[in-house]
Amino acid sequence: MQVDYIIVGFGLAGLAYAEELEKHNKTFIVISDTSQNSSRVAAGMFNPVILKRFTPVWNGKDQIELAIPFYRKIEEKLNKSLGNLDQKIIQYIDIYAILKSIEQQNNWFVACDKPVMEDYMIPKILENKNNQIIAPLGFGKLINTGKVLTELLLDRYKNHLLQKEIFIEETFQHKELIIKEDSVSYKNSTASKIIFCEGFGVKTNPFFNYLPLNEAKGELLIIKAPKLQLDFMLKAAVFIMPLGNDLYKVGATFNWKDKTLIPTKEGKEELITKLETVINTEYTIVNQLAGIRPAVKDRRPLIGQHPKYKNVCILNGLGTRGVMLAPTMAKLLYQNLEENQNLDKVIDIKRYQNLIGN
Repeated sequence: MQVDYIIVGFGLAGLAYAEELEKHNKTFIVISDTSQNSSRVAAGMFNPVILKRFTPVWNGKDQIELAIPFYRKIEEKLNKSLGNLDQKIIQYIDIYAILKSIEQQNNWFVACDKPVMEDYMIPKILENKNNQIIAPLGFGKLINTGKVLTELLLDRYKNHLLQKEIFIEETFQHKELIIKEDSVSYKNSTASKIIFCEGFGVKTNPFFNYLPLNEAKGELLIIKAPKLQLDFMLKAAVFIMPLGNDLYKVGATFNWKDKTLIPTKEGKEELITKLETVINTEYTIVNQLAGIRPAVKDRRPLIGQHPKYKNVCILNGLGTRGVMLAPTMAKLLYQNLEENQNLDKVIDIKRYQNLIGN
C-alpha cells in the first residue's frame, strides 16, 4: 500500500494528526495496539486556567478556540459516517473551584481582572448551598469550559478508520521500519513520512527515546454518590466530574516512579483521603482506572523531525491538557512538514538535540 503518511499510535495525538490529514485529503494508515491508554482514561477537560494559582495556561485561550470547532467537526463527520449518536462528544460544563482561604478569594479577584481571563472567570465568590460539599468560603466559578468524551471519541474515530480499512491493530515493530531518503516502508506499506504518536510508548522507540519524557502515572476513581447532585465539575484537592446517573470521576494522582498501568491500593487510598476533604456524603467506589501521562519536564509538547531522518517525525508530550493541545500541535506539525513553516522553538524537538547519544 502506498500512502502519504503512516501514523503510529492512536491517542489524542494520533487522532488529531489523522484528522489533519483527512482535512487536506492526504492518504494514510494508522498502526496501533492501543496499549497506551492515557487519552482514554483522561478527564478530557478544556480549561485555560491553572486552578492552583489562577494563572493562564500557556496559549490556552488560542488552543480552546481551535479545539472547539475541531471536535465539533469530527462529531459531525462521525455522525454522518457511523450514524447519529445521542451523546455529544464535546460538552460544556462549568467548573467550581473551592476557595480555601481569604488569600485565595483575593487572588481570584486579581486573576479575574486580567483580560485573558475575562471570558472564563466570574468576578464574584459564590456561596456554597450544597451541604454535601465542604466549602465554607465558597467557590470561584469558571464558564465556557467543558469536556471531551475521549473514550467515546477514540472508539468512534477508530471505527471510522476501520470502515475505511486504514486502521491496523497491531504492535509496531520499530526494527522493521526501512528508511530511505524520500520514503519509509513498513511491512507492506510505503509512505512519504511516518509520525510517531506513541505517548509513553516512545520510551521504547529507538528514534526518539533520547527525548526527556517525564511520564507520570495518574489514577482515577469512579464513584456513585446519589446525594451529591452536581451539574458542574468541582475542583479542590481532587476534581469531581459528573458522568450522569449519580456517577462521578474523581482524580487524579501523580506518581513519577510507577510506570505500570495497574491501579494501586496506594493510589486508591490517596484519592479517598483527598476526596473526603471535599465532600461529606455517602458514596461507593464503582471502578478504579490508571494511565501514564506523556509529560515533558519543560511542560511543552515534543513535535518535529528526527535530526537525521527528516521523514521520521514525532507528535508527543501533550501531558494533562491533551484535549486542548492536540488539535493545535497537529496543525503546526502539518504546516511544518507540508508548508515549510518553522516550528516555535519551545515545542520543536530540536531543543533537545544535545541529549542525542547521552
